[in-house]
Amino acid sequence: MANKVTTEFRKGQAQIFENPFLESLTKTNLTQNIVVYGLTIATISAYAIIEKGISILNFISLFVLGLLFWTLAEYILHRFLFHWISDNKIMQRFHFIMHGSHHLYPNDKDRLLMPPVPGLIMASMLFGIFYLAFWLVNIQIYTWAFFPGFFIGYLLYSFLHRAIHVYKAPKRFSYPWKHHILHHYKYPDKCFGVSNTFWDRVFGTMPPKS
Repeated sequence: MANKVTTEFRKGQAQIFENPFLESLTKTNLTQNIVVYGLTIATISAYAIIEKGISILNFISLFVLGLLFWTLAEYILHRFLFHWISDNKIMQRFHFIMHGSHHLYPNDKDRLLMPPVPGLIMASMLFGIFYLAFWLVNIQIYTWAFFPGFFIGYLLYSFLHRAIHVYKAPKRFSYPWKHHILHHYKYPDKCFGVSNTFWDRVFGTMPPKS
C-alpha cells in the first residue's frame, strides 16, 4: 500500500454515484446531523441510565473517557485509514468515497458532515466493536455510557471541521483553521488532528515551524 498524499483540489462538488438516490445519501446538512445524531446520543444515554442502571457518576466518567478516546481515534482513522490506499480498485473507490473526495473538493458543503444513513450504519458497527471489547473484560454494560461520549466527540469534531471549511477563522480561535488548512494545501502528510493537535505532537506529525 502507498501513502496517498496530495494537495490537488478543485472547486465545485464531487459526484460519488451516478444513481440519483445513492448520490442523495452522500449529502447532508447541519440540521440533519444535530437532530438525527443528537436524538441517537440522547436515546443511548437515557437507556444507559434508566434501563441499564448505570449511576450518574459512572455514566459521566465513562462518557468523558469516551470523549477523550475519540481524539485518538480521530487521529488514527485520519492518518492510517483515510490517507492510505492500494492499487486495488475497490480500495481506491473506498478511499475516494470516505476521504479522497473531500481533499479533491474541500469546500463541497453538502459533504462536510457524515450523512445519517451511512453514519448510523458505521455507528452501529463501532458500537458492536466497543461492546465486544468491553465484553472480553466482562464490563459490556459500560459500552452504553462510553459510546455516547465517543459519539459526541465525533460530532464536536465534525462540526468544527465543517466550520473551518465554511466560515472565516475567529481572531481568538484561529489555530484549528490554520492547522487544518496546512493539512489540505501544504502538508497532507501532517496535521491530522482537527479537534486538537495533541496527537500530532505525540506522533511527530506537526508541520514545520517555519
